[in-house]
Amino acid sequence: MKNKKCLLDIREIQKFLPHRYPFLLVDRILEIEEGKRIVGLKNVTFNEPFFQGHFPQAPVMPGVLIIEAMAQVGGVLAYKSAPPEAQGKLIYFGAIDKVRFRKPVIPGDQIIFKLEMLRQGKKVCKMRGEALVDGEVVAEGELTAVLAE
Repeated sequence: MKNKKCLLDIREIQKFLPHRYPFLLVDRILEIEEGKRIVGLKNVTFNEPFFQGHFPQAPVMPGVLIIEAMAQVGGVLAYKSAPPEAQGKLIYFGAIDKVRFRKPVIPGDQIIFKLEMLRQGKKVCKMRGEALVDGEVVAEGELTAVLAE
């Protein structure tokens, strides 16, 4: 596997997202075009706390956490695309639509999240995202991010 170029590392991501361990589910941002698209990365390790109970004999990353990780990558895009007066405000996960899970994600996988902006307003933006492992879609859906008041 080739080394992925890192645009934003975990320290930079923490400047945009309020999440922390064990709920920060993004390791790197690889590409970003403000207002248009973003690519993020999550390394899935056996040490993830959710694998203790999901499932001990056959560990699978919960689908809701795959979508949460996708939403966190989308949150970085929403934050970086927001107007200057919105900088520093929290961004909330507002809605999910058309979500489909295609394949399980297991320890050792590396998830690449690709999201594109569908609509962007002053306080709400809608994105379409895919989660890929080894180039195959494992999950997809539409996400809405909302800027806090």
